[in-house]
Amino acid sequence: MTRVLAFVSALLLRTACRSSVVQVCRQFRNQRPLSWAPFYLTQHGSYWSVCTAPSESVTYQELKQLLKSKTIVIDVREPWEIKEYGQIPGSINVPLGEVEQALKLDSSKFMETYNGKMPSTSDKIVFSCLAGVRSKKALETAMSLGYSRALHFPGGWEEWVKCEFAEHQR
Repeated sequence: MTRVLAFVSALLLRTACRSSVVQVCRQFRNQRPLSWAPFYLTQHGSYWSVCTAPSESVTYQELKQLLKSKTIVIDVREPWEIKEYGQIPGSINVPLGEVEQALKLDSSKFMETYNGKMPSTSDKIVFSCLAGVRSKKALETAMSLGYSRALHFPGGWEEWVKCEFAEHQR
């Protein structure tokens, strides 16, 4: 993180023209950071500040709590994986290849196709898969479509099953 901040600082300091500084800052302003960038810039009046990135992932315990609220959990595995291995209770199956089109549907078509509530861009959504790879891609897709409260469960179904089994053994 230090190297990235140093790079951005050097870039901004070396920029001779104020308009170039503003262009660089506009690129980051009010956007969630890229996965490689642990910060973003935000404007406060006439100056800019560096902010740390909000977390994009949830733990098993956080997901358990979110399931008690109106959080929508979308499992992006293929339907055959859901049938063979199971899914997080209450989750909606939207295969990764369909996520972008699904999030653009109207609510009645989404309900008809996926048997679940269509999330709005302000709803909290958690994407899940087997082990976190596909859910991260789904998260990036959702964020690009304006779903600002989207998260993903990096442990996926593998961690869910392991933790649920451990809880029931107590």
